[in-house]
Amino acid sequence: TKIIKSRTGKIDSRNPQINPLQFYQVNSNPYFSLRVKDNPDGSKYPEMVVEKSLDRKIQSSHHLILTAVDEGYPVQSGTAQVRIRVTDANDNPPVFSQDVYRASLSENLPPGSSVLQETATDKDEGINAEITFSFSRITKDTLHKFRLDPTTGEIIIKQSLDFEETKVYTMDVEAKDTGSLVAQCKVVLEVRDENDNVPEITLMSLSSPIPEDTVSGTVIALIKTYDRDSGENGEIVCHIEKTVPFKIESSSRNYYKLLTDGALD
Repeated sequence: TKIIKSRTGKIDSRNPQINPLQFYQVNSNPYFSLRVKDNPDGSKYPEMVVEKSLDRKIQSSHHLILTAVDEGYPVQSGTAQVRIRVTDANDNPPVFSQDVYRASLSENLPPGSSVLQETATDKDEGINAEITFSFSRITKDTLHKFRLDPTTGEIIIKQSLDFEETKVYTMDVEAKDTGSLVAQCKVVLEVRDENDNVPEITLMSLSSPIPEDTVSGTVIALIKTYDRDSGENGEIVCHIEKTVPFKIESSSRNYYKLLTDGALD
């Protein structure tokens, strides 16, 4: 074998015919290993192999030291730094902050008013974390009354509400990321009643004319009252405004009797 010397007179250990490569190694780590393969000419080359699933959320980069060792004497080695950056994959679906969102709103809120805003997050990054909101299950009537901002998740009133028409609106909202991973939540909107309906009075029966000698306390008419509002807003008090020889007494719920109350002439 011909020995090649450097300018210093020492043996040049870089000559592959004299001091061939013995092995490669990489510093110990749980994620990567080396596989050393042979080329047709007898030289060796290493392949980096993933041994364990990577997770950018846990560790976004890895710093490895690759070492090559020859068969010379003394043994010589060289190192190279290997920096591996773990890029994001769309492996996390959006997550709503709540499974059910509830809100109470007045029936007098004008169109354009904001009702509530759902929030959802995605553990991915960049474009994989971009979320679009939409209704997934909703009745036609509810769709006419409300709209959903696809970017912010804000629900806004489109048309005037009426407690007497619909007291509760229920809808399903979907959050979808760019990889079509989906999360769902439910929205329940309860409409509060306002005192926006006047009472209605219906004369059920009436005895007229009546003789002037009618005994005081005689029932002259039966009156029914009705108010579309609910609760306290639907409670009715009935009375006679003028001073006349008649009085009103409650008969049952929403029913009154008109009676004579004194001598008639």
